[in-house]
Amino acid sequence: MTNSAERMRAWQGPAILSFGFRPFFLIGALWAALAMLLWTFMLTGREILPTAFDAVSWHAHEMLFGYLGAVMAGFLLTAVPNWTGRLPVTGWPLLGLATLWVVGRGAVAVSALLPWTVVALADLALPLALAGFLAREIIAGRNWRNLPVLGLLTLWTLANAIYHLEAARGGYPAGGFGLRTGLATAVMMIALIGGRVVPSFTRNWLAKRGAVRLPTPFGRADGLVLALTFAALSLWVIWPDQGVTAIVCGLAGLANFWRMARWQGMQTGAEALVWVLHAGYAFVPLGFLAVIAGWLFPDMATAARHIWLAGATGLMTLAMMTRASLGHAGRPLHAGPSITTLYVALIVAVAARFAAGLWPDWSWLLHLAAAAWIVAFAGFAILYWPMLVRPRGALRSADTGR
Repeated sequence: MTNSAERMRAWQGPAILSFGFRPFFLIGALWAALAMLLWTFMLTGREILPTAFDAVSWHAHEMLFGYLGAVMAGFLLTAVPNWTGRLPVTGWPLLGLATLWVVGRGAVAVSALLPWTVVALADLALPLALAGFLAREIIAGRNWRNLPVLGLLTLWTLANAIYHLEAARGGYPAGGFGLRTGLATAVMMIALIGGRVVPSFTRNWLAKRGAVRLPTPFGRADGLVLALTFAALSLWVIWPDQGVTAIVCGLAGLANFWRMARWQGMQTGAEALVWVLHAGYAFVPLGFLAVIAGWLFPDMATAARHIWLAGATGLMTLAMMTRASLGHAGRPLHAGPSITTLYVALIVAVAARFAAGLWPDWSWLLHLAAAAWIVAFAGFAILYWPMLVRPRGALRSADTGR
C-alpha cells in the first residue's frame, strides 16, 4: 500500500511540487512582502493597480484572504494527510491548486477591468477546492475530529465572498461584515489549531531537556475557553461597538491568557522556534483586550484588527512556516540568529502598526511597520528558498539561520 513518503518519492518532477507546503509557503511569503511594498506606494496616493477595491480594502483583502489563503493551503495540504493517514496532493494537481491562487491574486489586482462576479469566482476557486479536498479526506478517513476545521474554512470562504459583494455595492469592505467574519474565523482557527500544536511542540522540546513542569494536556477547561472565544468573536462580528461585546471580549482575553499560562511558555526562552509560538498566540488575547480599548477610546477602534491580523495571524503563520519547513526538510528544529531576526522584525511591525493607530500624524510609523513586515517575509523566502525548491536529499548545507 502506497504511503505519503512513497508518493513523494515517486514524483520525478520539480521538488517544489512534492508536498503542499513547498509552493504555498514560498508564494505566500513572496506575496506578503510584495503586496506590502505595493501598499507603501499606495499610501502616497499612487494608483499602482487597476483594482476595483479602494487602497485600504485591497491591502486588507490581500493580507487576510490572499497571503493567509496561501499559508492555509500549504498547512492543510501538509497536515491533513497526517491527520487522516491518506495520501498527500503532489505533482501537477498541486501545481493546479497553486495556479488557482495566482489567478485569484491577478483577478483582484485588475478587478476594475473585469465583472465583479468573475473576480469573486477566480478568488474563491482555491478555498472552494480546499474545502472540497478537506471534506473528502475527512469523510474517507472518518476523521470526524477535524470537522470544526472544515467548518471554519467554509466560513472563511463565505467571508471572502461577502467581502467581494460589499466592494461591488460600492461600500468600504475593509470596515465591513466580510472582513470581521474572515478575521474572526482566522483567530478562531489559531485558538483551535494553535491550542493543539503550541503545547504539543512545547511539551516535546521541554521533555527533551528534562523539564519537570510540562504543558497541561487539552482538557475540558480548554473546551470552555474555546467556547467563550467563539462567543466573543461572534459578538464582535455582529455588534463590534457594543459594551456587551467589549465585556465578553475582555473575559475571552483573560481566559486565553490563563490557557496560555498552562503551556509553560516562560521556560522556552532558549529556543526561538518554540517561544515564537507562544508569542504568536499571545496576540489572540491581546486583540480581545484591544476591543475593550477601542470601546473606551474610539480612536483605538482598529487596534484589535491589526493586532489580530498582523500579530496573531502574521506571527503564528510565520512561526508555523519556519518550523514545518525545517522539519519536512530534515533540518534540525532550531532557529538560529537569522530566523530569530525574522520573528523580531515581525513583532516590530506589529508594534509600529499599533503605535501608528495611536499617533496617526506620525506617518513614519506606518513605513516602519511596512519595512519590518517586508524584512520578515522576504527574509523567509530568501532563507528557506533552498529547502522549498530542492529535493530533501540535496539539502546538505541549506541555510537554516544557524
